[in-house]
Amino acid sequence: MGNNGSVERRTVLKAAGVSVAALGLGAATGCGGSGSGAGDGTVTIRYAWWGADERAKRINRSIELFEKKYPKIKVQTDFQDYVAFWEKFQTQAAGGNPPDVFQNAVGFLRKYDKRGILLDLKSQIDSGNLSLKNFRAGVEKVGQVDGKQLGIPVGSNTMSLVVDEKVFEKAGIQPKQGWTWDEYFAALKRIHDTQKVAGDTGYFAIMYLYDLYLRQNGKAFFTKDGLGFGEADLTEWWTDGYNRVKAGIITDPKRVEQDKPKSSLSAGHAASEFTWDNFTVRYTAEGDSTYGLAPIPTTDGKQTGQYLASLMLSASAHTKHPEEVARFIDFMVHDPEVGRIMGYDRGILATTEQFDAFKPSDAPSKAISQYEQDVAAAGVLGTITPHPAGADTVESAFLRIGGDMSQGTTKVSDAVKQFFSEAKTALAV
Repeated sequence: MGNNGSVERRTVLKAAGVSVAALGLGAATGCGGSGSGAGDGTVTIRYAWWGADERAKRINRSIELFEKKYPKIKVQTDFQDYVAFWEKFQTQAAGGNPPDVFQNAVGFLRKYDKRGILLDLKSQIDSGNLSLKNFRAGVEKVGQVDGKQLGIPVGSNTMSLVVDEKVFEKAGIQPKQGWTWDEYFAALKRIHDTQKVAGDTGYFAIMYLYDLYLRQNGKAFFTKDGLGFGEADLTEWWTDGYNRVKAGIITDPKRVEQDKPKSSLSAGHAASEFTWDNFTVRYTAEGDSTYGLAPIPTTDGKQTGQYLASLMLSASAHTKHPEEVARFIDFMVHDPEVGRIMGYDRGILATTEQFDAFKPSDAPSKAISQYEQDVAAAGVLGTITPHPAGADTVESAFLRIGGDMSQGTTKVSDAVKQFFSEAKTALAV
């Protein structure tokens, strides 16, 4: 979000393209017990998510529609920023009292399934309370782990390359589908030499981008049980990145820190940045140039390694109202009016009913929609590898240690050893 993204905080990943501050802090409400029932047959379910106030407004409008259609089901809401959400969720889960339904991402599916927290929704699908029909490009598979349906996507996203169109045009560079990493890095050098600006903000600590590179080469960041690459692979990747930072082709990491919460791309200190496609609206809001979406570079001129990640809705294995929860999830992912209300807040709408219902009016959203359609039409989309338990901790370590390496505070060899040591500990839990 990923992940919508796999995925939505800078503490978990630069790949998300936004800061935790940008998500905002929402006032928490509805701190009662698990889903409850009333004497008149009305039941109350608890729904929790992370995000900013604008997301809360959209979700609350959607809930109003749901409660009109299902007057016997009331929805109690709770939201915080990303970090606060997971801190609270872990406390609730440990106490056997998680929300009945909640926003989730691929990095947490195995972690909480292993702890018996997540409800397998297959029984509700088989009962007709929840439909898996009409999901775009097979994105429903993101929520499938070990034969279980542990999450239902509400939106999709995929990794993209955001470029400063004016800088690329002045440098005479036109990215095309199938261009190679060698061509991309040559473009960065040309930009640096002719436009006197760094070519990229720093690609080497973005776990999801490295995953694409590995997939292009027959590997993957994660396997079902652990890491899908070795120390030699990461040494090559980080050495390459470090050398480009030293050559000035990549933005000085200290400048990147100074530019926060802005991106160094929108601050004018780089000409491109890898991020999730649905986060690209930030650049237009932050910067003074025009920004577009370019294809992911390839190893062989064909395969990008891309897949659709997703924010999704999961249900608690402890809920007393699985049928009502299933009907709520079904409504939130299929109802066309909900699609019009939510727009691309949580990624490109996952089902055809909602995707067709929402007509983006602003140029960035139109570009994002077209980008996903083009990627799907190119036939390069694969299936995301379900992440093992502990993947969220590994992801954070990759960003942190990669950042230290890029600033020269840790040697590449030491950084690689540190990462694999921390990953081994995280994945052994």
